[in-house]
Amino acid sequence: MTVETAFRTRMIVCFAIIYVVWGSSYLATSVGVHHLPPFLFAGVRFIIAGAALTAIARLRGARISIGATDAKQLFVMALLSIAVSNGFNVWALQWVPSGQAALLNVTSSFWIAILGLYGARGQPIDRRTGIGLALGFLGTLAIVWPREGFSTANVAPQLGILLGCMGWAVGTIYFRNAEKSLDILAFTGLQMLGGGALLTVLGFGVGEHHQWSWSPTGLLTLAYLTVFSSGLAYTAYAWLTQHTAPARVATYGYVNPAIATLLGWWVLNEQLSGVELAGMAVILAGVVLVNWPEEVSAPESPG
Repeated sequence: MTVETAFRTRMIVCFAIIYVVWGSSYLATSVGVHHLPPFLFAGVRFIIAGAALTAIARLRGARISIGATDAKQLFVMALLSIAVSNGFNVWALQWVPSGQAALLNVTSSFWIAILGLYGARGQPIDRRTGIGLALGFLGTLAIVWPREGFSTANVAPQLGILLGCMGWAVGTIYFRNAEKSLDILAFTGLQMLGGGALLTVLGFGVGEHHQWSWSPTGLLTLAYLTVFSSGLAYTAYAWLTQHTAPARVATYGYVNPAIATLLGWWVLNEQLSGVELAGMAVILAGVVLVNWPEEVSAPESPG
C-alpha cells in the first residue's frame, strides 16, 4: 500500500467514525441525562475515557509528563472542547429533543469555517462559503425561534447548545494552530481527564452527587459514550484536525443531524415541525456549500 493510499484510507475511516458515532451520541446522551445527573454523567465519562487513552499512549511509549506550555494548551482544550462544549450540550438535552440538538450543533461547522480564517494555518472564505454561512444563520433562526412566545424555558437550553458549539469551534481552531509537543493520543487523553475533572467539580458544586443513581440504562449509555464517543471518535477527530482543512473536518455537521434525527424519530418518537424541517433543509444546504470537499492530497510522510 502506498503512502497516499494509506493516508486516504485512514482519513475515510476517521470520517466514518465521527459521522456514525457522534450521530448516535445525541440519542445516547438524551437517554442518559434522564437517568443520571448531567454534569456528573459527562464528567465521569471523560475521566474514564481520558484515563484509558492516557494509559494506552503511555504503553505505546508516548511522553505524558507535561511542561508549562503543555499545561496551558491542555487547560484551554479541556475548558473549551470538553467542559464548555459537552457541558452545555448535556445540560440542554434534558429539555431539547436529540434531533433538534443535533441540528443546532451544525452551527459548529460555520464557526469553524469562520474562525479558520485566522491563525498560522488560516484559510480564506470564498463567495460560495459566504452564501453558505448566510443560509446556515437563517436556518438556525428558523429552528430556535420560539413557536409559543419568548420564554426562558424555551430559549435558554437552545442558547446553551449554541454556546457549546462556539466553545467547540474555538477549541478546534486553537488545537489546529497550536504547536504541540505531546503525542496526539496522549494529548487527547490528558485533555479529557482535565475536562472531565472540571465537569465533575461543577456537578458536585451544584449538588448532583445527591441525585446520582446506579440506573442500568444510565450506566449503559455512559459506557457507550465513554468507549465510542469519547475514546474512539475524539481521537479520530483530533487526527483529522491535524491532517485536513477546518471546513472539510466540519462536514460531520451535515451527517450527524441526519443520523440523530432518524434515531430520535425511530427510538424516542421525536417529531420536528414543518418550520424546523425547513430550517434543517436550509442549514444543511448552507453546510454543504461551506464544506464541499476539495481534492485531498496526502502529506509528504504518513501522519
